Amino acid sequence: MATAVDAAQVTYEAPDLDVMEKFLTAFGMTKVDGSDENVLYMRGTGTQHHIHVTRKAPRQRFIGASIEVAAREDLDELAALPGSSRVREALEPGGGWEVVMHTPDGIEIKAIWGREKFEPLRDREPFAFNNIRDKNRVSSFVRQSVAPCTIARLGHFVLHVSDHDETMAWLNDRFNFLPSDYFLPPGEEGPIVGTFVRLDLGEQLVDHHFMLVLQSDWVGVHHAAYEVTDLDAVMSSHDFLLQEGYTPDVGVGRHLLGSQVFDYWKDPFGFRIEHYTDGDVVDASHRPGRFNGTASDTTQWGNRPPLEFFQ
Repeated sequence: MATAVDAAQVTYEAPDLDVMEKFLTAFGMTKVDGSDENVLYMRGTGTQHHIHVTRKAPRQRFIGASIEVAAREDLDELAALPGSSRVREALEPGGGWEVVMHTPDGIEIKAIWGREKFEPLRDREPFAFNNIRDKNRVSSFVRQSVAPCTIARLGHFVLHVSDHDETMAWLNDRFNFLPSDYFLPPGEEGPIVGTFVRLDLGEQLVDHHFMLVLQSDWVGVHHAAYEVTDLDAVMSSHDFLLQEGYTPDVGVGRHLLGSQVFDYWKDPFGFRIEHYTDGDVVDASHRPGRFNGTASDTTQWGNRPPLEFFQ
């Protein structure tokens, strides 16, 4: 199977790219050269050439996600599987090579390799935090204005699927994913209706989750999540987006599974998008747990999602 190493991008369609660009800029992304009247490419401060793509179309729609793999040989292996495209030159800015696949529900999953990397954009250093025991910030002061935060990278995305087990089997045939936690129906011991998956990079630390696959009565994306510098970036950006007239979805709060401090918004076309910081990291030795609470139980503190959040 292919070795996935990063979440590269999510791709959407929408009728007005100017409206999307205005929101994503306020959210903390930067427009990339190669964008035009037909497609919008946005990047973060990290090395990925772009992390959010919107193609112009009459109606809004989620297309899929792109996953960076470790080597060209990974693309050859994926191309040999049923339903995959051949290995082909990528047409998006940054170049490289790609294999296009579709999940059993038709969601596009694109494996990429060799795309040009950007030099990281300058960002402030995270503020050190003085807890009750450890005073890490001495004669140094927090000064954070209300302003857009800077998005570092795409951390994870959540897919709603019609058949959880079939989709997980499809993914596990192709990529080196490991389960981090399982979702069970509230108050029940089975069946598994959702799986948080992470990358398998051996002893290297990775995020608790790279993707959540969730059984649902509809197919598409629940949200895409972007990592920011620290808690002050989450909170100051929250105030800035309110100031700009955008309406929050759920947040700020702290997740249970993954522990991230989160803040959910809806973009102008109804797609949920998340700022997060302070997430759990694990290596390949982590063993998955089982969660059978409600959507509200997924939040430890803060603004809790409604019961229908994952429906």
